[in-house]
Amino acid sequence: QVELVESGGGAVQAGGSLRLSCAVSRFTYTTYCMGWFRQTPGQEREGVAAIDSDGDTTYADSVKGRFTISQDNATNTLYLQMDSLKPEDSGMYYCAADWGISVGVGGICYSASNTLAYWGQGTQVTVSS
Repeated sequence: QVELVESGGGAVQAGGSLRLSCAVSRFTYTTYCMGWFRQTPGQEREGVAAIDSDGDTTYADSVKGRFTISQDNATNTLYLQMDSLKPEDSGMYYCAADWGISVGVGGICYSASNTLAYWGQGTQVTVSS
């Protein structure tokens, strides 16, 4: 079955950088969308960035110009480079994937069901001021 495993989270001071990785296993679809989401306690999960099999990307307004999503098809790894981090970027970051869909707007994949099929367990990011 499909497995997504995030890594790279940690604690960093404001202005610093982190790179999150998501190792994707047994996801063999040729048309797909993958994305990064984040959630803090008491808040709804929000889409941060997404990329599809055509290489199109989308970002939430709050991270545009600071975060970069990319994928390495040779190693089946999804990345999120996070620069100029702010305390409000803190949260649990999840990667997710689904097939047969493409990027939407605002940092998410477009999905008629409003969710994605496969999710990782998350990696914590804490940005201190």
